[in-house]
Amino acid sequence: MNDEIRETVEDAPSILIVEDDDALRTRLERAFADRGFHTRAAPSGAAAMAAAEADSPELAVVDLRLPDVDGLEVLERLLAIDATTRVVILTGYGSIATAIEAIRLGATYYVPKPAGVDDILAAFERGESEPRLAAPRVYEAPSLARAEWEHINRVLADCGGNISRTARQLGLHRRTLQRKLNTYPPSK
Repeated sequence: MNDEIRETVEDAPSILIVEDDDALRTRLERAFADRGFHTRAAPSGAAAMAAAEADSPELAVVDLRLPDVDGLEVLERLLAIDATTRVVILTGYGSIATAIEAIRLGATYYVPKPAGVDDILAAFERGESEPRLAAPRVYEAPSLARAEWEHINRVLADCGGNISRTARQLGLHRRTLQRKLNTYPPSK
């Protein structure tokens, strides 16, 4: 067995927690185990794939940003191994575009961080109650201001919070970028 994977509780619903943050992964693993789940935790996409191939989980919580592979790729691979696995994507870098992509690829739900076990369990329940092939909803495009705000924050996250580097990548003056970041996000 891979040293990166830990197992607990036998004969219970199984859940795979794929999270690179050690503290959060350990906290979620303990909390799910306390609620009667058979938990396995993986710090990377490769470790998660090895665990899923050995024994496919019923549920999975996958961080969107992993050190070795994108969380959406892990989602696709988990569903390729077992199409009945229900997956919740967990991320601190939420945007409308990634949420839509995650749901399109087969995620049960998309939960922004910080999220606790109750939030994640509620997401699994919401995913069960809503039909997967519901009547098409009218997609309401975000406003230009909202799309700009999301893009700026995504690039900022990609640059590790470095304002100067982000400003260079966006082609903005650093002070202009700081002004934009000091405003509240547009509602729509």
